[in-house]
Amino acid sequence: MKKAVAGFFAGILVTAVLAWQVGGSLMVREYPSPFGIEETAARIQANIQEVGWDLSGLRSPSNTIRRLGATVPNVLLVEACKPDYSKPILKEDDTRILSILMPCTITVYEKSDGKVYIGLMNTGLMGHLFGSTVASVMSEVSADQQKFITFDASKPAPPLINKKPGGGSGGSGKGGLQDLGGC
Repeated sequence: MKKAVAGFFAGILVTAVLAWQVGGSLMVREYPSPFGIEETAARIQANIQEVGWDLSGLRSPSNTIRRLGATVPNVLLVEACKPDYSKPILKEDDTRILSILMPCTITVYEKSDGKVYIGLMNTGLMGHLFGSTVASVMSEVSADQQKFITFDASKPAPPLINKKPGGGSGGSGKGGLQDLGGC
């Protein structure tokens, strides 16, 4: 009996260690890009709009870090939103906390190998962690994200849209707060 109990707990320990080791790589996905950083971001932006999403912003955290005196490779964050997907999540008390994931952010970055990569959250997997409503929405988000990063190299590069995050209508919202857009 002691061997069975010890084996059970050893199995739990091994499973926990494996989950800890590979869990992070399951939550995010990385894809190489055949283009430079700005062209990759511009093509993603164009695809986002083609799929029917709104651009929420474009940020460069690497520029912020450089202004503070550090040397870091280029990083661009392309932010997008689709209110049809956000609405069912924001509507319910139990899922509203997931607004922390809005807007959807795609990162485009350079590595020390000189190549450009695209990083996406594994929204399909994430959705399954939060119940059926979120899983349904996130499976649609996941399908759209794959369209965002599918490039037609025969098309000329679109211009990069330097939209500031939160650039919405600028009107006044509930309680006198400014509507900054986004999702």
